[in-house]
This record gives sequence, C-alpha cells and structure tokens, in this order.
Amino acid sequence: MTPAARLSAAIEVLEAILSGQAPEGVLTNWGRANRYAGSGDRAGMRDLVYDALRCRASYAALGGGLTGRGLVLGLVRAQGGDVSALFCGEGHAPAPVTPRDDGHEPQGYDAVDCPPWLGPRLEASLGAEFAPTLRALQSRAPVFLRVNLARTPREDAAAVLAQDGIATAPVSWVHTALEVTQNARKVQTSVAYQTGLVELQDASSQAVVAGLYLTPNMKVLDYCAGGGGKALALAARGAKVWAHDAFPARMSDLPTRAARAGQRIMITAQPAETKPYDVVLTDVPCSGSGSWRRDPAGKWALSAARLAEVIALQAQIMDEAAPLVRHGGTLAYATCSLLAEENEAQVAAFLHRHSGWVAKTQRRFTPLTGGDGFFLATLTRT
Repeated sequence: MTPAARLSAAIEVLEAILSGQAPEGVLTNWGRANRYAGSGDRAGMRDLVYDALRCRASYAALGGGLTGRGLVLGLVRAQGGDVSALFCGEGHAPAPVTPRDDGHEPQGYDAVDCPPWLGPRLEASLGAEFAPTLRALQSRAPVFLRVNLARTPREDAAAVLAQDGIATAPVSWVHTALEVTQNARKVQTSVAYQTGLVELQDASSQAVVAGLYLTPNMKVLDYCAGGGGKALALAARGAKVWAHDAFPARMSDLPTRAARAGQRIMITAQPAETKPYDVVLTDVPCSGSGSWRRDPAGKWALSAARLAEVIALQAQIMDEAAPLVRHGGTLAYATCSLLAEENEAQVAAFLHRHSGWVAKTQRRFTPLTGGDGFFLATLTRT
C-alpha cells in the first residue's frame, strides 16, 4: 500500500470506530477484508489509527472536524506531512483538501487531548504535572519486558533477546525491567519469550510488585488477577500465589504462562477457603487513565457515570478483600489511574470505614517516568 492509500484506509477504519465500534474488532475485520495488505501494512494501519485516537481532540481541531477524514488530516498536519501530495484524490489517495477541511490550533484541554469533563479532576490530582503527563499520554507507550529473575539475570535475558535481533535497555528504576528499543514485534516469537525468560509487562506494573514486602514462601493472593501478569511476577519473587478473578475466563491463559515460566499458580474461585494470606493484592478495575496510551478509545468512552460506578466497585473490592488478610499482613491496593479519587481518596475512605488498619506506603507512578500511570498503597492489618 502507498502512504496515501494507508491514509484512506485509516479514514475508513476511524469512521467505524467513531460510530461506536471497538478499535481491535474494526482493525481485525479490515485485515480480513483486505487480504492483499501484508503484515507491514497492517502494522502501519494500526499505528495510524491508534495515533489518531490518542490525539483525537487535537487532531480533530487541526483537521477541521471529528470525522475519520478530520483525524487523519490533523495527523498529517501535526506531523508535518505534505498534505497536497497525500490528499490528492489520485489512485487510492483521499480526496483533495477543500476550505471545509480548514482547521485551527487546538486550545485548552483539546491541546493535551483531555476530555473536558475530566480535565478539572485530573488537574486537581496532578497539579503542576497535569500538562506534561497528558502530553506524555499523546505518544505511543514504550514496550517493556519483565525478566523472570527466578530463571536468569537481566543481562543474560537481554543477551538472549539480542540473538533474535531484539535490542533492549535496562530500566534504572525497576530492577526486573527491560525496555525494548528495536524489533518489539518479534518479542512473542523470540526464544527468550517462548522459554519463559521474559514476559510482556509495563515497567510501572512491575514496580507495583517490586514495591510489596515479600519473603520466600509467603502466602499471597492476587484478588483481581486478570491475565495474571502480577501473579506471575509475585511467584517469580518466591511467593506461594493464589489467583482469583470475578471473571475467571480472564485467567484462561494463566496456567500456560505459568508453565512456560516454570512457576505454579493456584487458581481459586473461593479465596476465602484458603485464607488467611500474608499479602492480598487488589489491582482493581479503574478509569484506566494511567494507561490511555494503550487504550485511547477508553479515554473518550469514559463518562462521569461510569467513573462513579468504578469508584463504588473499588471500595466494594477492598471491603471484600480485607477479611482475607491475616493479622499483621498486608492489603495492597493498586490502580492504573491518575485520579486522586480512585487512589488516595479510596485509601482514606477505607481507613475511615475499617478500624485496625494502618496505611504504610502510598506511591504514584506517572508516564513521566516512562511507564504507565499507576498507584500503589500498602495497608497493614494491626
């Protein structure tokens, strides 16, 4: 596909997404309907579409409107592309630009691609870091790997990856993490990945597990395990790990991943049957505002009503998990949110509802450090 043809295809895909369809589904259907498109074309299309979604408001302003065409035109203008050459109407190129396509410089919250209703809340939560953090979320997320230190040192894992042409760099603030700097798309077919030496996991997510006090053979419950990335990281630190999720299908790949890593994870539908635990990790559902680079459509789909539902669910999960912790044990509360009402305020509300608990640590990670936005609080049951 020519660059101009890719732009036309991206316009078509973005129109479907703006109508309410899920990005991954639309991209998959486009690939099936256009078998001539090679892997490079499909990857290029995905990059175009997600770049446009990350910067939906600012590109719409630059491109003359919130349409597939407006977003792609805004992207080309923002990146300094040759609009007249790419929007020429020849072959499979988009139609030439007309006065109706005139745009303007984005202002206010649009300039940092922040939903206007959420802007004041994020400003209150982030303070002086608001604008830099939101600008960081306009870019693609780096690709990070967690090295399975139970099997190999970090430098050895990097060497094995290099043999498959995958270049990495150590992450200074997380001792288990490597950032992929070249050939990220080769990771899942690499020897290092296939033999369980590395797992795909964001650096901040790794830092959450690294921030927990653990000793070998501690009994740990990952209460909202999802795909199991943190459960695997806990097991790699020598813990005896149980994994639970309200939707067990999310954990369907966990046994395979654990076997590949040489670890054992006990999956439980009834975690109360094996309580108490030394540590209970609750990586709760949240707004996802810290990981908008990976799910930009989620940013624009989030509503005040949905946020209120999520905040209520977070409190419910903390209340359910607390009795599973032994006296002297730790309840760890984590989100991938940047909002104080999902983070510090939730911890304060929990302590108000429950006597006999003490907050030990609270830490926030933002994309300014390189990884996703995350929050971790550890509470001790006295």
